[in-house]
Amino acid sequence: MDNKLEYYDIMKKAFMKEDLNFTEETYEKFMTYMALIQEWNQKINLTAITEDEEIIKKHFIDSVQCYKFKEFHNFKTIIDIGTGAGFPGIPIKIADGSKRITLLDSLNKRIIFLNEVIGKLGLQDITAVHSRAEDLARKNEHREKYDCVVSRAVANMAVLSEYCLPYAKVGGYFIALKGPAVEEEILTAKKAISTLGGEIAEILPVDIEDTDLKHNIVIVKKVKNTAKAYPRKAGVISKKPIV
Repeated sequence: MDNKLEYYDIMKKAFMKEDLNFTEETYEKFMTYMALIQEWNQKINLTAITEDEEIIKKHFIDSVQCYKFKEFHNFKTIIDIGTGAGFPGIPIKIADGSKRITLLDSLNKRIIFLNEVIGKLGLQDITAVHSRAEDLARKNEHREKYDCVVSRAVANMAVLSEYCLPYAKVGGYFIALKGPAVEEEILTAKKAISTLGGEIAEILPVDIEDTDLKHNIVIVKKVKNTAKAYPRKAGVISKKPIV
């Protein structure tokens, strides 16, 4: 089978499963995005995953699994913490152009890459911001302003919750895309999540199309304001997590 047709079919199937529209235009945007990742990966370290099929399954399809949480379809403002090469924020935006997305990363080279992707794909209402998560969360225009905060493979849940929960508005959500073993990580993070104003809403198991990959989506609801003491300064969060 022609690779293009095969990839198109795999992606369409994954999108339809989450009630997402998938067109030729959607597919072409993802292909342009993939070419840019592969081109820039020669210059800066974006991802260890470089083969077409692996990028499609392990990055693109994995990113849109956020939509498995039905409420996600209704979110208007989303911030992606530690976005790296744009995951999951850019695939979320390609899947639903109506969402307003902020991509946050601490490395300026990646921000330059993300801005090129945004320009080449003609995406609107999406901004790449160069900052540390713990610094931007102290700014009024970002603190507790988002319907949803997403993050993928950045840190363990106790640390990640302190980076992410200060951005979620009360009644909003923090969604972490995690690997197969999350139970112990979540137990260790319970105090941090509660201290920062969150509570675990649910954990959704995820199978990625045509792979043996088993992932989990951890959904945390923001139930009260995050105390002004959080997030703490750079370096402290990972060295002394709230446990």
